[in-house]
Amino acid sequence: MHFELAFVLIFAIATAVAIAARYFKIPYTVALVVAGLLLGTFKAFEPPHLTKELLFAIILPGLLFEAAFHVEFRKFWKNKMAIHALAIPGLLASAGLTAFILTRVVDGLDFVHGFGMLSALVFASVIVSTDPIAVVALFKSLGAPKRLLILVEGESLLNDGSAVVLFTLIVAVATGGQFTVGGAMFDFIKVFGMGVLMGSAVGFAVAQIIKRVDDAMVEITLTVIAAYGSFVLAEHFHYSGVIASVVAGMLCGNWATHEGMSPATRIAVESFWEYLAFALNSVVFLLIGLEVQLSSLLASWKPILAAYVAVMVARAVVVYGVSALLRFTKEKMPWTWSAVLTWSGLRGAISMVLVLGLPTDFPHRELLVNMTFGVVVLSIIFQGLTMAPLLRKLRITGLKDAFQEQYELARGRLGAIHAAQAALEGMRRAREIPGDVVTQLEKDYQEKEVVAEKELTALKQQSMRFHEEEHQEAVRRVLIVEKAALLKAYQSATIGKEAFARLTADLDERIAAADAAENHVPPEGETPPVASAASA
Repeated sequence: MHFELAFVLIFAIATAVAIAARYFKIPYTVALVVAGLLLGTFKAFEPPHLTKELLFAIILPGLLFEAAFHVEFRKFWKNKMAIHALAIPGLLASAGLTAFILTRVVDGLDFVHGFGMLSALVFASVIVSTDPIAVVALFKSLGAPKRLLILVEGESLLNDGSAVVLFTLIVAVATGGQFTVGGAMFDFIKVFGMGVLMGSAVGFAVAQIIKRVDDAMVEITLTVIAAYGSFVLAEHFHYSGVIASVVAGMLCGNWATHEGMSPATRIAVESFWEYLAFALNSVVFLLIGLEVQLSSLLASWKPILAAYVAVMVARAVVVYGVSALLRFTKEKMPWTWSAVLTWSGLRGAISMVLVLGLPTDFPHRELLVNMTFGVVVLSIIFQGLTMAPLLRKLRITGLKDAFQEQYELARGRLGAIHAAQAALEGMRRAREIPGDVVTQLEKDYQEKEVVAEKELTALKQQSMRFHEEEHQEAVRRVLIVEKAALLKAYQSATIGKEAFARLTADLDERIAAADAAENHVPPEGETPPVASAASA
């Protein structure tokens, strides 16, 4: 079958699966993998194979950039300690624990001969990166706390690059390379750090150009250049293209869009990347299912099951360990979140491509491929389908009630009206539009504002939760203004260093309390109520 025809079929199948998944209310990515498994079993057609070239050249940079583009840097940085702990030292610890547990299980049950620690480390480095795409959409639809969503997405954005670097180092050792702890740490830091620098350079350059042009098509193209150019540049010099794309995405999403894009261009850019992410996800998850040979997996079910248990135990130990350490910092989280972070650690396409990239004569290559494919499929289907029941069981969130949905609609409508009124005021000052036209539009929007305000007031009378959320948001914003005013007073010598330190410390405590309230982190021993974080 021609390559072009295969891709047309893939998109047609993905569209049908998307419609069915929406109708049956199951995660879209899980449905894609299941559909791929069924099509692969019946050999419906010959699909393009999920190769490293396909993933790294087309799919991965776009997906990483899109995810980073929509991550709010302020919230990412507020949780930097937790995200970095999970994505770098946590990833290394998880790989080591997975390998240790797996070798003990294999030795104890004796169903694989000659599978030593080095083979287990190769498998662990392949499987350790997480791919939460299957659960992120579910989190959003169920109204999970935004901070929890940031932790899941932030960890995944960073640990992809960490896992690729770790895999490269371990395979080099397994194929006869020299290994020293100091050398390995230096290589890791160099590859990771240079990826950050190259992504920053490309993202900054693209953002500067975006600030100087005002053409939606050109600016969309520039973001594509940032996504793929940063990846290609870093990979060309043997650094982390994954990290470069992530950094470029965060710069473009948090700086270029706000500083250099008009509202119309911003909508066009976000719509483009939203569609591209849908298309790339459709391709990659369908190809995952098509790539798997069920008969081969069934023949290796024992080592696959042992590997899955080892991966999940190691993940749980690391997540709960990091959570315990974070309880001594401002970034502490409820223990129930640790359970969700453990269970949301799905594995995906990067793991499959890395293991397929092993040399053909690599020891236990076929077994490593089967174990990786088996764990990936188990995690996507089993964990993906059970995530919603787990969230409800732990009472972290629940389906949005009717009042919540109406409240979000009314508040969104009112925000849009206020933005339009501000734009009209700007038009009146600049005299861009005739005064009688602006006056009529202002009158129309004032009427809409009254209706929206009445609707919002009525909804807030139905539930005090809405008023509390607005109060928490307002408190946090006012405290930030207070802190900025203190800094200005100190810089102008209005207050001294000691007064500035005392007042700042007090404000920091109040901001931390406001952040906890905004993120719905309950006090010690308290269980968060169902749906309380629906619009955090």
